[in-house]
Amino acid sequence: MYKLFIKDIDVRRKRVMVRTDYNVPLDDEGNITDDTRIRATLPTINYLLDEEAKVIIASHLGRPEGKAIPKYSLKPVARRLQRFLSEKVKVTLAGDCIGPAVKKQIDEMRCGDVMVLENLRFHPGEEKNDPTFAKELASLCEVFIQDAFGNCHRKHASMIGVDDHVPSAAGFLLKKEMDYFEKAVNNPMRPVVALLGGAKVSDKIKIVENLSKKMDKVLIGGAMAFTFLKAQGFCVGKSLVEDSMLDVVKNLMDISRKNGTKLYLPVDFVVAETFDGQAETKVVPYQEIPDKWIALDIGPATTKLFIEALQDAKTIVWNGPMGAFELDAFSRGTYAMVDAVTSSHASTIVGGGDTDMAFHKSGKTHEVSFISTGGGAFLKLLEGGELPGIASLSDRRKSPRDGQSVPS
Repeated sequence: MYKLFIKDIDVRRKRVMVRTDYNVPLDDEGNITDDTRIRATLPTINYLLDEEAKVIIASHLGRPEGKAIPKYSLKPVARRLQRFLSEKVKVTLAGDCIGPAVKKQIDEMRCGDVMVLENLRFHPGEEKNDPTFAKELASLCEVFIQDAFGNCHRKHASMIGVDDHVPSAAGFLLKKEMDYFEKAVNNPMRPVVALLGGAKVSDKIKIVENLSKKMDKVLIGGAMAFTFLKAQGFCVGKSLVEDSMLDVVKNLMDISRKNGTKLYLPVDFVVAETFDGQAETKVVPYQEIPDKWIALDIGPATTKLFIEALQDAKTIVWNGPMGAFELDAFSRGTYAMVDAVTSSHASTIVGGGDTDMAFHKSGKTHEVSFISTGGGAFLKLLEGGELPGIASLSDRRKSPRDGQSVPS
């Protein structure tokens, strides 16, 4: 990244706003059920605390649609963050995210303390990318640090507007995300293999197209595989197919062949008459899916094929489950791939909400090289797209003498 990093900016005893993605899951009583996203930002926060900065946390939670709805308050986040930090650090929750009262609270903060602003999305200006709202947020700080990788694909006021007014830089989490992505996709150790699943080809077509130019092998599972199979003339029963994408898929397979990328499709499936975890199931070859049955998971022969295709990989990129893994009857293919990836000696990067969930449910999150904290942002990068939340950060400039990047 030719963007400033947090260590490139003087943050000593300054008011520093950190944009985080604390859109954490809550139970019915408002308790946090997974604090991964909070823990992921601790390196950035602790660095700022060591520099005795006034740390101002800005985040959203849920979809309150521009209204102050109590169940979407960041109060549980402030409590959990306090638990992770030193007892000497005071974490407070502001009554709002902009306004004179918030400014007064920040003025009264001690250096080396943390204030969590209330939910940014309580104001309609956040999602509307209102420049006035962005300017008000910027007035609270002297430096802006972007650490909300999971939201970097969105053009919201706090993501692309605050850094119009103050110096900005990437935090430790954002840099880690981009470094891993760079090593896995743009500059990987080879052979490099992509494992792609999920429901719709239309959601992933740009990803497959981009990765077919970069990967040595692309393994396609999940419901998206049926559009590929139907494009080759095979009957897929009542399985999910996007007929509007058939010609696109045919063209994509031609492109993969021309690029020398090996494209792997399932050779067998677990099928059922209905989408029901209690329904009768059987395993059939891909040529023999019954007319009125639905294929809901890859079969054992495909699992073996995919595992063999992964064996010589030095780098693995995975996005999307292999089947309807939320139902136990159709989860075996996905979890077999979890086992294969975690037992591999390859550098592995995993992204996407469902894939992330599969690793968490398997208890093997610590056995993979890196799990991205971003869903949509990770997909955007896989497509080869630009992330607005990163593009808007302050640039590094290159020294004409040696080509090295230096702070601008």
